[in-house]
Amino acid sequence: MKGNTISQFIRSCIFFIVVPIFTIFWSFVCIASYPLPLRMRHRVVMVWTNSVVSLLKVICKIDYRIDGLENIPKDRNGIVMSKHQSSWETFVLPGMFHQTAIILKKELFWVPFFGWGMVATDPIAINRKDGSSAMAQILKQGKEYLDAGRWILVFPEGTRIAPGQVGKYRIGGARLAAETGYPILPVAHNAGRYWSRRQFIKKPGTVHMVIGPLIESKGRTPDEILKLTQDWIESTMKKIDVTE
Repeated sequence: MKGNTISQFIRSCIFFIVVPIFTIFWSFVCIASYPLPLRMRHRVVMVWTNSVVSLLKVICKIDYRIDGLENIPKDRNGIVMSKHQSSWETFVLPGMFHQTAIILKKELFWVPFFGWGMVATDPIAINRKDGSSAMAQILKQGKEYLDAGRWILVFPEGTRIAPGQVGKYRIGGARLAAETGYPILPVAHNAGRYWSRRQFIKKPGTVHMVIGPLIESKGRTPDEILKLTQDWIESTMKKIDVTE
């Protein structure tokens, strides 16, 4: 056991050395891509996110498997609402959908290198302290992006939640779905068991992600949509939120 812990510590150290160096380098590539069309900027940023996931697999031995890929529609887009346990899902999910726009707090733009890359993806950056203004921005910008064919990525719990716990689900994504008529695509995963919040050492294993069936929003209130989404995610979490 002690030997395994030492090995995990060394691997985590290597990861935290290699990834920041690559991130600093690639952030300047992202900055250089600003004048390019969104589709090209998105591809540039996805090189970075995919590389981090690959480095995580090679260095820290964290792999993943995804069930429910057949639930992603090929002829329509919508709003992805995902469990938020780790940083892992922020790297994996954006590359799975067309020009994904993440709803995030605008303060992240000021994070050196990381924030500069996020700007290139043209996300929906909100001020959480001003709730009414943030909601208005989500509805206005979210509808524009959805109508343009983009997917919206929402972490309804707002912050990373420890494995085995349930955060307060916020209404923003559900309200956007109700007002625009676009469906919700729920996502559950147990990444926090391997790459947990505020935990330096990463544990080897296989992250299990499940993509659920579409939750239609037409004719439903935001509260109904949110409840259906939360019920599916949390019931699925009870099945998969274990180390494997």
